[in-house]
Amino acid sequence: MSTVKEINSGALTSQETDGKHIGLLGGSFNPAHGGHIDLSLLAIEKLFLNTVWWLVSPQNPLKSKKDMATLSKRLLTARIVAGHPRIHVTDIETKLCTLYTVDTLLALRDHFPKANFIWLMGADNLMDMHRWQRWAQIFHTVPIAVFARPNYSLPAEDAEASRQFAPYRIPASEAHNLAVRRPPAWVFFDQPLNPISATEIRNYDKNLDQ
Repeated sequence: MSTVKEINSGALTSQETDGKHIGLLGGSFNPAHGGHIDLSLLAIEKLFLNTVWWLVSPQNPLKSKKDMATLSKRLLTARIVAGHPRIHVTDIETKLCTLYTVDTLLALRDHFPKANFIWLMGADNLMDMHRWQRWAQIFHTVPIAVFARPNYSLPAEDAEASRQFAPYRIPASEAHNLAVRRPPAWVFFDQPLNPISATEIRNYDKNLDQ
């Protein structure tokens, strides 16, 4: 198991996590883009977060390695794109040696026991969440905030995860204290976000190279 000193590297060295409200946005960030920024800034505003950590995954187990940029390149791009003092880009999953989101969250909770974490995700990911490893345990580990994505909001409302944890959903008007609620607790924001996706960016780059 990695030590706290080893984990507190890069963007996390200046973090005093005790009592802080921290949003966790995981993903491949292949590449990072404006949609990630919009979600992060909306989360900071609506959830009263001190900061958002972008957890750049070494390899999403549900995604193909094809067209996947190296971790170092994705980290560099994410740090350039983020460009905001309250967004911190980290490869902490590499240091934790975790492959699945649930294990990352459990490890972070152990290493930073006085931090108040919220898992951030788009509605598109909520639709597929039932395919994640031990996905239901995620709801019982940290509060969750889901953000609308074009063409995904209505289907996401009917997703398996939404249905199973419907009793624990709170109104968006009460989201300001989500970070200190005991999980399971989750909220859905239906405010539209930037529609761009990493796939669209990669396809655009390919067309430029042709």
